[in-house]
Amino acid sequence: MSIDDLVAPLSVPARPELTNTPSQRVGVLLSHGFTGSPASMKPWGRFLAERGYAVEVPLLPGHGTTWQDMNTTTWDDWYGEIERVFAKLVDENDKVVVGGLSMGGALALRLAANHQESVRGLMLVNPAVASSNKQLLAVPLVRRLVGSMPGIGNDIKLPGQDEVGYARTPLHALHSMVRAWKPLRRDLHDVIAPIRLWRSSVDHVVDPSSARIIADSVGSREVTERSLANSYHVATLDNDAETIFTESLEFIRGVTHPLRPESA
Repeated sequence: MSIDDLVAPLSVPARPELTNTPSQRVGVLLSHGFTGSPASMKPWGRFLAERGYAVEVPLLPGHGTTWQDMNTTTWDDWYGEIERVFAKLVDENDKVVVGGLSMGGALALRLAANHQESVRGLMLVNPAVASSNKQLLAVPLVRRLVGSMPGIGNDIKLPGQDEVGYARTPLHALHSMVRAWKPLRRDLHDVIAPIRLWRSSVDHVVDPSSARIIADSVGSREVTERSLANSYHVATLDNDAETIFTESLEFIRGVTHPLRPESA
Protein backbone atom coordinates (compact mmCIF):
# COMPACT_ATOMS: atom_id res chain seq x y z
CA MET A 1 0.00 0.00 0.00
CA SER A 2 1.37 3.41 -0.96
CA ILE A 3 1.83 6.36 1.40
CA ASP A 4 -0.92 8.19 -0.49
CA ASP A 5 -3.31 5.31 0.22
CA LEU A 6 -2.41 5.28 3.91
CA VAL A 7 -3.05 8.99 4.45
CA ALA A 8 -6.15 9.21 2.26
CA PRO A 9 -9.47 9.77 4.07
CA LEU A 10 -11.77 6.84 4.76
CA SER A 11 -15.47 7.19 3.94
CA VAL A 12 -17.83 4.22 4.21
CA PRO A 13 -21.66 4.39 4.11
CA ALA A 14 -23.82 2.66 6.71
CA ARG A 15 -25.09 -0.87 6.27
CA PRO A 16 -27.69 -0.99 9.05
CA GLU A 17 -28.64 -4.57 8.28
CA LEU A 18 -25.31 -5.60 9.88
CA THR A 19 -25.89 -3.75 13.16
CA ASN A 20 -27.99 -4.70 16.17
CA THR A 21 -30.41 -1.88 15.27
CA PRO A 22 -31.25 -2.36 11.57
CA SER A 23 -34.04 0.23 11.79
CA GLN A 24 -31.52 3.09 12.12
CA ARG A 25 -28.34 4.28 10.49
CA VAL A 26 -25.46 5.14 12.82
CA GLY A 27 -22.44 7.20 11.77
CA VAL A 28 -19.01 7.36 13.40
CA LEU A 29 -16.46 10.14 12.94
CA LEU A 30 -12.86 9.34 13.93
CA SER A 31 -10.18 12.04 13.94
CA HIS A 32 -6.42 11.52 13.89
CA GLY A 33 -4.04 13.64 15.94
CA PHE A 34 -1.58 16.49 15.55
CA THR A 35 0.94 15.78 12.71
CA GLY A 36 -0.62 12.34 12.27
CA SER A 37 -2.78 10.94 9.51
CA PRO A 38 -5.84 8.75 8.88
CA ALA A 39 -3.46 5.76 8.94
CA SER A 40 -3.67 5.86 12.74
CA MET A 41 -7.47 5.52 12.70
CA LYS A 42 -8.26 3.41 9.65
CA PRO A 43 -7.98 -0.01 11.35
CA TRP A 44 -10.50 1.17 13.95
CA GLY A 45 -12.69 2.69 11.26
CA ARG A 46 -12.66 -0.45 9.13
CA PHE A 47 -13.52 -2.58 12.18
CA LEU A 48 -16.66 -0.50 12.73
CA ALA A 49 -17.53 -0.25 9.03
CA GLU A 50 -17.44 -4.05 8.74
CA ARG A 51 -20.12 -4.11 11.44
CA GLY A 52 -22.48 -1.84 9.54
CA TYR A 53 -21.63 1.66 10.76
CA ALA A 54 -21.06 4.63 8.49
CA VAL A 55 -17.47 5.70 9.10
CA GLU A 56 -15.63 8.89 8.25
CA VAL A 57 -11.89 9.27 8.94
CA PRO A 58 -10.95 12.68 7.50
CA LEU A 59 -7.51 13.96 6.60
CA LEU A 60 -7.09 17.19 8.53
CA PRO A 61 -5.80 20.22 6.55
CA GLY A 62 -2.02 20.47 6.40
CA HIS A 63 -1.56 16.80 7.19
CA GLY A 64 -0.47 14.01 4.88
CA THR A 65 1.90 16.23 2.86
CA THR A 66 4.75 18.16 4.52
CA TRP A 67 5.22 19.84 7.89
CA GLN A 68 5.77 23.09 6.00
CA ASP A 69 2.22 22.79 4.64
CA MET A 70 0.90 22.22 8.13
CA ASN A 71 2.60 25.38 9.36
CA THR A 72 0.19 27.36 7.18
CA THR A 73 -2.87 25.84 8.89
CA THR A 74 -4.48 26.40 12.29
CA TRP A 75 -6.87 24.86 14.79
CA ASP A 76 -9.74 26.62 13.00
CA ASP A 77 -8.83 24.83 9.76
CA TRP A 78 -8.70 21.43 11.46
CA TYR A 79 -11.91 22.00 13.35
CA GLY A 80 -13.59 23.28 10.19
CA GLU A 81 -12.90 19.98 8.47
CA ILE A 82 -14.27 18.05 11.44
CA GLU A 83 -17.42 20.21 11.32
CA ARG A 84 -17.83 19.56 7.59
CA VAL A 85 -17.54 15.78 7.91
CA PHE A 86 -19.76 15.75 10.98
CA ALA A 87 -22.49 17.64 9.11
CA LYS A 88 -22.31 15.02 6.35
CA LEU A 89 -22.76 12.20 8.86
CA VAL A 90 -25.65 13.95 10.59
CA ASP A 91 -27.35 14.47 7.24
CA GLU A 92 -26.97 10.85 6.16
CA ASN A 93 -27.56 9.00 9.45
CA ASP A 94 -29.97 8.87 12.37
CA LYS A 95 -27.35 9.12 15.13
CA VAL A 96 -23.64 10.01 15.23
CA VAL A 97 -20.82 9.09 17.60
CA VAL A 98 -17.49 10.94 17.51
CA GLY A 99 -14.01 9.74 18.44
CA GLY A 100 -10.47 11.03 18.32
CA LEU A 101 -6.85 10.33 19.14
CA SER A 102 -4.77 12.97 20.94
CA MET A 103 -5.58 16.33 19.29
CA GLY A 104 -8.38 14.46 17.54
CA GLY A 105 -9.87 13.92 20.98
CA ALA A 106 -9.72 17.66 21.64
CA LEU A 107 -11.47 18.32 18.33
CA ALA A 108 -14.13 15.76 19.26
CA LEU A 109 -14.69 17.50 22.61
CA ARG A 110 -15.07 20.87 20.90
CA LEU A 111 -17.57 19.35 18.49
CA ALA A 112 -19.56 17.83 21.35
CA ALA A 113 -19.60 21.15 23.23
CA ASN A 114 -20.90 22.95 20.14
CA HIS A 115 -23.41 20.27 19.08
CA GLN A 116 -24.90 18.88 22.26
CA GLU A 117 -28.04 17.52 20.61
CA SER A 118 -26.28 15.73 17.76
CA VAL A 119 -23.27 13.99 19.35
CA ARG A 120 -24.58 10.78 20.91
CA GLY A 121 -21.27 9.70 22.42
CA LEU A 122 -17.55 10.48 22.61
CA MET A 123 -14.69 8.00 22.28
CA LEU A 124 -11.36 9.52 23.33
CA VAL A 125 -7.94 7.87 23.06
CA ASN A 126 -5.16 9.67 24.95
CA PRO A 127 -6.85 13.04 24.36
CA ALA A 128 -4.80 16.23 24.68
CA VAL A 129 -6.26 19.38 26.25
CA ALA A 130 -3.28 20.48 28.38
CA SER A 131 0.42 19.83 28.97
CA SER A 132 2.91 20.19 31.79
CA ASN A 133 5.78 20.41 29.30
CA LYS A 134 7.55 23.69 30.12
CA GLN A 135 9.07 23.84 26.63
CA LEU A 136 5.67 24.86 25.28
CA LEU A 137 6.04 28.19 27.06
CA ALA A 138 8.78 29.12 24.61
CA VAL A 139 6.83 28.23 21.46
CA PRO A 140 5.32 31.72 20.89
CA LEU A 141 8.85 33.14 20.60
CA VAL A 142 10.74 30.21 19.10
CA ARG A 143 8.23 29.80 16.26
CA ARG A 144 9.37 33.21 14.94
CA LEU A 145 12.98 31.99 14.78
CA VAL A 146 12.66 28.41 13.51
CA GLY A 147 9.90 26.62 11.66
CA SER A 148 9.94 23.28 13.41
CA MET A 149 11.42 21.02 16.06
CA PRO A 150 11.87 17.23 16.29
CA GLY A 151 8.61 15.35 15.89
CA ILE A 152 6.40 13.44 18.30
CA GLY A 153 5.09 10.77 15.93
CA ASN A 154 5.04 6.98 16.14
CA ASP A 155 5.01 6.66 19.92
CA ILE A 156 4.00 3.02 19.53
CA LYS A 157 5.17 0.06 21.61
CA LEU A 158 4.28 -2.57 19.02
CA PRO A 159 7.11 -2.95 16.47
CA GLY A 160 6.44 -2.38 12.79
CA GLN A 161 3.58 0.12 13.12
CA ASP A 162 3.56 3.52 11.43
CA GLU A 163 0.99 6.31 11.84
CA VAL A 164 2.49 8.04 8.77
CA GLY A 165 3.02 11.36 10.51
CA TYR A 166 5.64 14.07 10.24
CA ALA A 167 9.20 13.69 11.47
CA ARG A 168 9.14 17.38 12.45
CA THR A 169 6.69 19.37 14.58
CA PRO A 170 5.61 22.62 12.84
CA LEU A 171 5.77 25.34 15.47
CA HIS A 172 3.22 27.78 14.08
CA ALA A 173 0.70 24.94 14.00
CA LEU A 174 1.71 23.80 17.48
CA HIS A 175 1.17 27.32 18.80
CA SER A 176 -2.32 27.35 17.31
CA MET A 177 -3.25 24.05 18.96
CA VAL A 178 -1.95 25.10 22.37
CA ARG A 179 -3.84 28.40 22.18
CA ALA A 180 -7.06 26.45 21.51
CA TRP A 181 -6.73 24.43 24.71
CA LYS A 182 -7.70 27.15 27.19
CA PRO A 183 -11.07 28.06 25.63
CA LEU A 184 -11.77 24.36 25.14
CA ARG A 185 -11.12 23.62 28.82
CA ARG A 186 -13.36 26.56 29.74
CA ASP A 187 -16.22 25.06 27.69
CA LEU A 188 -15.87 21.42 28.77
CA HIS A 189 -18.92 21.80 31.00
CA ASP A 190 -20.93 22.09 27.77
CA VAL A 191 -19.98 18.52 26.84
CA ILE A 192 -22.91 16.34 27.93
CA ALA A 193 -22.51 13.23 25.75
CA PRO A 194 -21.50 9.93 27.38
CA ILE A 195 -17.73 9.45 27.22
CA ARG A 196 -15.49 6.40 26.91
CA LEU A 197 -11.84 7.37 27.45
CA TRP A 198 -8.84 5.11 26.95
CA ARG A 199 -5.54 6.22 28.48
CA SER A 200 -2.18 4.51 28.04
CA SER A 201 -0.26 3.85 31.25
CA VAL A 202 2.90 4.94 29.44
CA ASP A 203 2.44 7.85 27.04
CA HIS A 204 5.48 9.83 25.87
CA VAL A 205 3.37 12.53 24.19
CA VAL A 206 0.38 13.42 26.39
CA ASP A 207 0.68 13.49 30.18
CA PRO A 208 -2.10 12.24 32.52
CA SER A 209 -3.31 15.76 33.36
CA SER A 210 -5.49 15.90 30.24
CA ALA A 211 -7.57 12.88 31.21
CA ARG A 212 -8.01 14.24 34.75
CA ILE A 213 -9.10 17.65 33.47
CA ILE A 214 -11.64 16.10 31.12
CA ALA A 215 -13.12 13.80 33.75
CA ASP A 216 -13.37 16.63 36.29
CA SER A 217 -14.74 19.29 33.92
CA VAL A 218 -17.23 17.81 31.46
CA GLY A 219 -20.96 17.99 32.04
CA SER A 220 -21.41 14.36 31.01
CA ARG A 221 -23.12 12.05 33.51
CA GLU A 222 -21.33 9.03 32.11
CA VAL A 223 -17.52 9.11 31.91
CA THR A 224 -15.76 5.76 31.83
CA GLU A 225 -11.97 5.56 31.72
CA ARG A 226 -10.01 2.49 30.70
CA SER A 227 -6.29 2.05 31.31
CA LEU A 228 -4.18 0.54 28.51
CA ALA A 229 -1.24 -1.26 30.08
CA ASN A 230 0.53 -2.41 26.92
CA SER A 231 0.41 0.59 24.57
CA TYR A 232 2.04 3.98 24.14
CA HIS A 233 0.44 7.14 22.74
CA VAL A 234 -0.86 5.89 19.37
CA ALA A 235 -2.84 3.15 21.07
CA THR A 236 -5.10 2.65 18.04
CA LEU A 237 -2.14 0.97 16.30
CA ASP A 238 -0.64 -0.63 19.39
CA ASN A 239 -0.97 -3.80 21.45
CA ASP A 240 -4.28 -2.73 23.00
CA ALA A 241 -5.95 -1.71 19.76
CA GLU A 242 -8.30 -4.70 19.79
CA THR A 243 -9.47 -3.70 23.27
CA ILE A 244 -10.31 -0.22 22.01
CA PHE A 245 -12.11 -1.58 18.97
CA THR A 246 -14.27 -4.12 20.80
CA GLU A 247 -15.09 -1.80 23.71
CA SER A 248 -15.99 0.99 21.30
CA LEU A 249 -18.45 -1.31 19.56
CA GLU A 250 -20.14 -2.01 22.89
CA PHE A 251 -20.15 1.72 23.69
CA ILE A 252 -21.67 2.72 20.34
CA ARG A 253 -24.40 0.12 20.67
CA GLY A 254 -25.20 1.42 24.14
CA VAL A 255 -25.39 5.13 23.35
CA THR A 256 -27.34 4.71 20.10
CA HIS A 257 -29.86 2.10 21.20
CA PRO A 258 -33.40 3.17 20.20
CA LEU A 259 -34.67 2.60 23.75
CA ARG A 260 -31.98 4.72 25.38
CA PRO A 261 -33.51 7.80 27.08
CA GLU A 262 -32.66 10.97 25.13
CA SER A 263 -31.62 12.70 28.35
CA ALA A 264 -29.05 10.06 29.26
